[in-house]
Amino acid sequence: MLQSTTRAVDLGDGEKTTLEIWGTGGPLILCVHGISSSRKSWLRTAEYFSKAYRVAAYDQRGHGDSSAVLGPMTLERARLDCEAVAAALGEPVRALIGHSWGGAVVLIAGRTIDTEAVVAIDPMIHQPPGRWHEDFVADLAPVLATPADQRVGAIRAMFAALPPVEIDAKVHAMKTMTIAPVVRLGEENAADFGRWDLRIELRRYPVPLLILLADPAESVVSAEDAFIIAETIGPLGKIEVFEGEGHSLQRTAFDRYAAAVATFLGG
Repeated sequence: MLQSTTRAVDLGDGEKTTLEIWGTGGPLILCVHGISSSRKSWLRTAEYFSKAYRVAAYDQRGHGDSSAVLGPMTLERARLDCEAVAAALGEPVRALIGHSWGGAVVLIAGRTIDTEAVVAIDPMIHQPPGRWHEDFVADLAPVLATPADQRVGAIRAMFAALPPVEIDAKVHAMKTMTIAPVVRLGEENAADFGRWDLRIELRRYPVPLLILLADPAESVVSAEDAFIIAETIGPLGKIEVFEGEGHSLQRTAFDRYAAAVATFLGG
């Protein structure tokens, strides 16, 4: 298995997260996970790119080893957290990669962090009003309410269709997690009132941007929003749709995802 190092990073508001870096040489890629995931979800990405890059990832608030980290769950706070981690790396970030919630984070952080490229995997760009609980809370609430001595088994059963390395990553993300950060993420961003809307952030995007979308039937990006983004993203942006793949396409279509990112980054 690829070796890694971990260390604590101060997020700037009295809280800390755990940063993990895989590999020993090459430029840095900084990865940001989505809801019910953690930094461990990027292990396969790190292994794939290990000959050319080092891959860094951290636990977002309420997840993984940061499950007890308090503070705002706003997208603005998440952007500041990403900036704090990037600064702690102490060297340029070749690319930002994020999935879902993390995809939203890298989209806004890509405008403020000095990076050469951004990859957003089925990012949460625009949340329809009144849908947060149904879309993101209802499925997770039962397993996150499971007693501690039964929690790991429940997580493994819930994600049994994934490769073992991805199941282990889900266990790391969720074994001490509660539903509170997911609820707060919706409330503090006024998602049910239509205020989770990053479409304007994508207009004439300032750095090379690759958006990888799940099948239209499974994506968190509506067909209407995908059309709007394609029309306004600008010459540095590219969209690729993974027909037949679900929201977590970096797990279920890993080889295609990794090849698309490698091509985008230049090898």
